[in-house]
Amino acid sequence: MSHHRLTPNVRRQQNQLAQALNALRTTLELPGEFPEDALRDAEAAVAGHELPGLDLTHVEFVTIDPASSTDLDQALFIDRARDGYRVLYAIADVPSFVAPGGALDAETRRRGQTFYTPDGRIPLHPEVISEAAGSLLEGQLCAAFVWDFDLDAAAEVSAVQVRRARVRSRAKLSYHGVQAALDGGTADPVLQLLREVGGKRVELERLRGGASLNMPDQEIEQLPDGGYRIVAAPPLPVEDWNAQISLMTGMAAAELMLQGKVGILRTMPAPDENSLRHFRRQTGALGKPWDGRISYGEYLRTLDPTDPRQLAILHSAGMLFRGAGYTHFDGDVPEDAIQAAIGAAYAHSTAPLRRLIDRFVLVICEALSTGAEVPGWAREALPSLPAIMAASDQLAGRLERLSLDTVEAALLVNHIGQEFDAVVISGSKPAKNGNGNGNGPSGIVQIADPAVTARCPGELVSGTQVRVRVVSSDIATREVKLELVG
Repeated sequence: MSHHRLTPNVRRQQNQLAQALNALRTTLELPGEFPEDALRDAEAAVAGHELPGLDLTHVEFVTIDPASSTDLDQALFIDRARDGYRVLYAIADVPSFVAPGGALDAETRRRGQTFYTPDGRIPLHPEVISEAAGSLLEGQLCAAFVWDFDLDAAAEVSAVQVRRARVRSRAKLSYHGVQAALDGGTADPVLQLLREVGGKRVELERLRGGASLNMPDQEIEQLPDGGYRIVAAPPLPVEDWNAQISLMTGMAAAELMLQGKVGILRTMPAPDENSLRHFRRQTGALGKPWDGRISYGEYLRTLDPTDPRQLAILHSAGMLFRGAGYTHFDGDVPEDAIQAAIGAAYAHSTAPLRRLIDRFVLVICEALSTGAEVPGWAREALPSLPAIMAASDQLAGRLERLSLDTVEAALLVNHIGQEFDAVVISGSKPAKNGNGNGNGPSGIVQIADPAVTARCPGELVSGTQVRVRVVSSDIATREVKLELVG
C-alpha cells in the first residue's frame, strides 16, 4: 500500500530531476544537434572512406573501457620481445573522417570535446563516426594510428614509431571484467602483460617524480526506474595500468613533436613553495605527515581514500594540480615544456573521438615519425587550439559540477530533517557574503550513503567525522542545506 501511495511523489521528483538536468543544456549553452552540413560531411566521409595500405589485422588487439562505452579510441596488444616488451597501441584514425576546412571540422572546433551528461552525452563527432565507422569496435575493420613501442626489461621506451594501418579488434573488454580475470587467474597473456608492464610504468612514474591524484571516481548512474545514483569508488588497478600505456604514448608524442620543433603540449607548472608548505601542514594536522623526503607524487600513492583523514588529504592535494594549459610551438621549442604531475613533457594523443586536440597531434606525430611533411592545415590550427580547449575544458568542468549538484539535491529531497554521519573533507573557511549560509565559517562534508558532498556551516576540521542534519534540498536550484548536529 505504501509503495502505491509514494509512486506519484517519486514520479514527480524524477520529473523535476529530469527537467533540471535537461535545463543544464540551455543554462550552459551546450551544443545541440549537429548542423545538417556537418552531418552530410560525416556521412560522405564514411561512404568514401579508404583504409590505409599497411595491414596489421593479424595483431590481436583488444579494447578495455567502461562496459557501456561505444566510442572506442584505443586498442592494445602487448608481447614479450627479447629481454623486454613490444607494445602496439592503436588509436582511432579520426583525421581520415574529418576534411580540413569543412563543415564537420568547423563544428568539432566549436565543440572541443564530448560532453557527458547524466542523461546521455553530447558527442564531438556524429555517431556515424564516433560509435560506428571511426570507433575501434570488436570485429570491425578500422583505420588507426598504430604506435609501435620497444620497451626494455624495466618497461622504459627504447624505440617508437607511429604509422597509419588497418586493424581489427578481437574483443571489447571492460575494466571490471579484466580486473576479475586478472584476480581470478584466468586472464589472457596480453592482459597479464598489461599488469606487468603497467606496474613497471607506475614505478618509472615514481622515479621521475610524477604524481597521480587517485581520488575516488564520482559517477552518475541512471537506474532502471528512471532515477539516478552517485557511485563513488577508487579506480581499479587495471585502470591505472591501462592509463600508464596512454601516458607513455602521450610522452612519446611530446618527444616526437619537440624533436620535430612543431606541435602542441599539455603543460602544468610544478606546485609553488607556498602550496607545498600549506599541503605539508595539512598532512601533519591530519595525522599522516609528508616530510618532503619523498616526492609528493610518491606520497600521494600511499594514501587510502577509504580512510576519512587520508581522503581529506587527497582533497587538499588538489592545490598541487593547478595551472594546466596547452602550449603550441612551430620552430622555437618552449623552455618549460613539462607536465609537472606526469614528470615529463606530454601531449594529448589517445582520445581523438572525444577530444579535438588529439586529431592534430596524431597527424603531426605520424608525419614526423615517417619523415613526411607536416600537413599545413595542422600547423595552421596550432595557435587557435589552446583557447578552444581551455574554453571546452572549463565548460565540461561546470557541467560535471552542476550535474552532481543536481543529482545530490535529488538524493536528499526525501531526507529532510534526517541525520547522517559525514566526513569533513575540507575544513572551515570564512564564508563570503551572499552565499546563503550567512557570514560564519563553513566547510565541505561528504555523506557516504546517499553519496553526497555539500557545504555545511560551522567549525569543521578536515578529516573528522561529524553528524549532520538535512535542513532543505531543492532540485531546481541544486541547493542543499545542512546543519551540524550537536
